[in-house]
Formats: sequence, C-alpha cells, structure tokens
Amino acid sequence: MRIFVTGASGWIGSALVPELIDAGHQVVGLARSSASADALTAAGAEVVRGTVDDLDVLGEHAAASDGVVHLAFKHDIAFTGDYQGAAEADRRAVDTFGDALAGTDRPFVLASGLVGLKPGQVSTERDLPTIDGSPTSVRAATAAAALALASRGVRSSVVRLAPTCHGEGDIGFMATLVGIARAQGVSGYLGDGTNRWAAVHRLDAALLFRLAVEKAPAGSVLHGVDEEGIALHDVAEVIGRHLDVPVTSVSQGAAAGHFTWLSTFLGVDAPASSALTREMLDWRPTRPGLLEDLAKGHYFNG
Repeated sequence: MRIFVTGASGWIGSALVPELIDAGHQVVGLARSSASADALTAAGAEVVRGTVDDLDVLGEHAAASDGVVHLAFKHDIAFTGDYQGAAEADRRAVDTFGDALAGTDRPFVLASGLVGLKPGQVSTERDLPTIDGSPTSVRAATAAAALALASRGVRSSVVRLAPTCHGEGDIGFMATLVGIARAQGVSGYLGDGTNRWAAVHRLDAALLFRLAVEKAPAGSVLHGVDEEGIALHDVAEVIGRHLDVPVTSVSQGAAAGHFTWLSTFLGVDAPASSALTREMLDWRPTRPGLLEDLAKGHYFNG
C-alpha cells in the first residue's frame, strides 16, 4: 500500500516508516523542515513538504494514498500554553482526511492518548473519554470524530498511546525527569509515588500502527500499551541509582517549582490494558520494558 504518514520524522514516525517499508509498503511522509525531509529520504520514504495546517496538501495526498496514519500533533505549542490551539489544528486535519477518504474503505489511523481516560482504574479499549468542552477533551472529541468516519466508508481506527513511549533516543517525559533530577540533585516523585503510568517501547508502538493500517476493523479503538502500570516511585529509584542522588517525595505544593511543566502529568494515575488490542491484531510487544530501558542508561548521557 501507499501510506501517507504525518509526523513521519517524529519519535514514533521515525520508527514506523522503516516498519512499513520493511513490510513492503510505500511511504509518503509529511515534512515541515529540511532536516525532516532529509531524514525521510534517507529512510527510503517519498517526501511531501508541509505542516498539519496545510489542509490542501493533506487532502491531496490522502486522496492519492491507499491509507493514512496521522501521528503529527503540535506538541510545541500544546505544552507551552496553547493546548486548545494544537487540538483544534488536529481536528481540522482529521476532518480533512475524513473528507478525502470518505467512501473508499481505505484505512485511517489516528494517534491519541490515554492520560485522563479513567483515572485510578485500569482503562480498556471499551472505555470512552469524557468530552466536556475542556481543552484536553478537544483531542478526545477528535478521536471520536475519527472513529465516526467508519459510518462514512473509512476504515478508521484510533491508537491510544501510553504516556511513556520509551526507547533509546527518547527526549520525552523520562528524559525530562532525568534532567530535573540532575539539576535538582534529587530524584523526585510526587506524593507517595504509587500512581502508575502505562508504558510501551516505541518500536512495539510502531508495529501496532502498521498492524492497524493493514487490518484493524473500521471503528476500532486500540491501546498502545505493553506494561499496564509502572509506579512513578520505581522510576525515581532507577534514576536516583544512575545519578547517585537521593530519592525523595515532592509535596503537591512544591511540585510546580520542582517539576515545572511536568508537574501536571506526574500525579496522574493512568494504568491501562491492551488485552483486546492484542487479541484483535495479534500484537505481541517484545521490546524491553520501561525500567529495563532506564537501567540500560539510555537517558543518562546528556
């Protein structure tokens, strides 16, 4: 298949592109910079220059493809004060893809998230997010709109990713935690540290996206989760050992000063199951777990 991928040079996308090519697919990747374009060319993909705001470009290349995987999201503005704007841009892109693919029965796979889905309980693929008009629920509404495309003749699916998609080269949450621990001289966790995050290795996540575009039934909700829930205290312990710094609890009142922007996420308890996804697509994660990845030292060279 000829697959159009947004976010193709990003953290998951840069793993998905070779995953798709190795499986015999042709990849067309959206690139917003020369560096991204060069990386995609080196990986063997065809390059389309543009951003998620270039709706004409998105519609044209979606219509010319055999399927679309939409990974791009404006994380740069989402985590610097304009989550609403990032989520609204994402919705416009999804609506554009829906119009381009309507009536074709071609696959459309959307990347979404798990945080906040069912706080304090193990969420499953059957759980529906709360859509209440808040900035964070705008993205959940976009996922619902993507699933609704099944009624318009699109084989749509949504992959809800674990909050931690880890691996060598990760510059996300885990790398940020390591950097904070190094700067503060302590490896901190919020409260008692028993809150849990689901996790998945990015190479296993890439495999899931390939399986989704190849064979996920229309209207499928999939969970990109390998480990159901890892206590943040355990994460802090591994970081503390590697950096040789004390491991300590940080109070809620001191969280913003200690963890800065990450404090909003660190208190979330977000375990999740992927049992239904594994059964539906025969997805079998095989890569190292989060604590094992941390213990290998991938995050401590900066």
